[in-house]
Amino acid sequence: MKQLLFAFLLFGFTAFGQDFGSKELTYTEFLGYVKKFHPLVKNANLEINKAQANLMMARGGFDPKIAVDFSKKQFKDKEYYSILNSSFKIPTWYGIEIKAGFDNNEGIYLNPENTVPNKGLTSLGVTIPLGQGLFINQRMADVRKAKMQMQLSQSERKLQAIAVLYDASLAYFNWKKNFNEVKLYEEYNKNAQKRFKGTKTLVVQGDKPAIDSIEAGINVKNRMLSLEDSTLKLAKAKLELANFLWLGNNIPLELSDELIPEKQLEFTIQESLKTNDLLNADFSITNHPKINALQSKIDILNVEKKLKANMLLPKIDVGYSYLSEPSYIDNYQFQNYKIGLDFYFPLFLRKERGSLKLAKYKVQETEFTLDLEKVQLTNKINAQKLEIESLLKQKEIIKGLVQDNLTMLNSEERLFSFGESSLFLINTRENNLVSAQLSQIALENRFYVSNSELFKIMANPD
Repeated sequence: MKQLLFAFLLFGFTAFGQDFGSKELTYTEFLGYVKKFHPLVKNANLEINKAQANLMMARGGFDPKIAVDFSKKQFKDKEYYSILNSSFKIPTWYGIEIKAGFDNNEGIYLNPENTVPNKGLTSLGVTIPLGQGLFINQRMADVRKAKMQMQLSQSERKLQAIAVLYDASLAYFNWKKNFNEVKLYEEYNKNAQKRFKGTKTLVVQGDKPAIDSIEAGINVKNRMLSLEDSTLKLAKAKLELANFLWLGNNIPLELSDELIPEKQLEFTIQESLKTNDLLNADFSITNHPKINALQSKIDILNVEKKLKANMLLPKIDVGYSYLSEPSYIDNYQFQNYKIGLDFYFPLFLRKERGSLKLAKYKVQETEFTLDLEKVQLTNKINAQKLEIESLLKQKEIIKGLVQDNLTMLNSEERLFSFGESSLFLINTRENNLVSAQLSQIALENRFYVSNSELFKIMANPD
């Protein structure tokens, strides 16, 4: 009867405790907080705003400009000169510049070339580049590169956001792993305490040798040591997880002790990360953020290359301005005009040819990187799919292994109740079961991490 009483104390210890008063923080909810409030994700979104600001700056090169230059000299009641030069310029896309001006100059010591009619002189003209700057110039290149930078920033935003979500996922999985280990050790610690008390009772009654109480006490100490270590790891995992929990206005959150990780995560993680779609179908890397980012960089470098190639042309700027007095502007006397010609051309073009070669090498270098990235992404995706499929098979194997060890332990307990086993054998069977369950927890964690790795490779945080 006493043996049956002690065997009863050994039963029922393999089940995990239930947290009926606790609230689950599901993985999907956690990712939602990170996507919406985490400062680094907000920083990633700022990349788009920065690109828009750069585009605005580039378009500023085509803004109309008003310029006024006025100078006057008065000495000993004599007006030496009074010079007013004003202009209104409109830059256009193909390097052509339209300019309207008004000059009004007077004075007894005025430079003859500045002499104008009494009412002033108006002008309306145009400057046309016939060599450098006609089909592409710095203003055009800046706008084109700024537009491509918008696409590059979209890709970089996704890559930065996915890196934050990946790190947050690892923190969540580590929290869940340590939480499960703590619950496991708590149950085994309770069972070890019960076994120790039951053994001492049997020793006092003379039904068991005193050495069995030492054996049970050693087991208690081992369980307490494991529980303390896992509790420490859980506390550190909570603090690590709290780094990713924020509210609006950049308010950090602390993880409540009442919160627990999602219990059925293995059934929802692939839906949350959308990795189930990839496992069931072929994934195209055409629209992958890394590929798009590299392609945008190539496009930007190609614009720079065209600009460098344009520098090989001679610089020829031709300008024409129609001149008229303000009162006669409607008479269109085209014999009144001002023309100009600027010509510039280095004889050897060594600087320009060197710059063009460097631009070509940069394009080739990025194209090589793009080709390599395509192959690496494809192989990484295939390798990750194989790993997930293998882990699914390993999970089934470890599940059966845990069940077999549990069966062996239950059988050993029955034998002990009939006096045909020992406490040492029961502890051995229990240790094997603990090792199997810890391996099951670790394997589940690997499964979660593997899915998040695939999520990171896919780089689609939206």
